[in-house]
Amino acid sequence: MSVSLTLDVSDLDAALKRLRPLFDFDASELMTTLGALGESQTRRRISEEKTAPDGTPWKPNVAGTSILVDSGQHLLYSIAWTASAEEAEWGATWEHAHVHQDGMTIVPKESDRLVFQLGGRTVFAKEVTIPARPFVGLSEDNRREILDVITDHFGIMQ
Repeated sequence: MSVSLTLDVSDLDAALKRLRPLFDFDASELMTTLGALGESQTRRRISEEKTAPDGTPWKPNVAGTSILVDSGQHLLYSIAWTASAEEAEWGATWEHAHVHQDGMTIVPKESDRLVFQLGGRTVFAKEVTIPARPFVGLSEDNRREILDVITDHFGIMQ
């Protein structure tokens, strides 16, 4: 008994040519592009979209002003990115950004009440709950946009 195998490699050159970008891949440029894109997406979420990455609208604030940008824009100005050949990362550098991302209940440290100004009036409260308003993360639109950048980078048709 004999077995015969015929391999047609007529399209091998074309296949290798299409794969060449993967073999010569320098991730630094792509990661830089993705970091900048992630920063842009996060800024857009804060300044325009006003929704969590999952699409949930943010809870309005008590003052009725623009959410997450009314207090001197510390959060918006702190959005930054960094990238290397291995990864792209973005988020907020402002020390209080986590309060808005995760939410927090604030209680007085040395007295029985918090005292603060709201809309020109003095408010006294036992505690204040700041609801979570997630701004860092990827929405489905963000994911598609990132995938488009990656496929464009490699010249892949979707």
